[in-house]
Amino acid sequence: MDDTAEPLQIPPELLSPEALRGVLEDFVLREGTDYGLRDWSLDEKVAQVALQLQRGEVSLMFDPETQSVTLVTRDQLPKSL
Repeated sequence: MDDTAEPLQIPPELLSPEALRGVLEDFVLREGTDYGLRDWSLDEKVAQVALQLQRGEVSLMFDPETQSVTLVTRDQLPKSL
């Protein structure tokens, strides 16, 4: 029997503004995040991802196994959601 818990989609409004900002900053600061030819400030990158979150293009996911939160695109969402 597999006891692995499924990732949970987290509505962004459940997080405080400070917590959400922290998640977005963590995401954009990860190595390999590429925003093209132009250099973007941290605030600009965070604003871009926040807009994608508002539009439903990305979702916040909590992984109970790793106790971490990340962002995934609609295409990356588990089929069960």
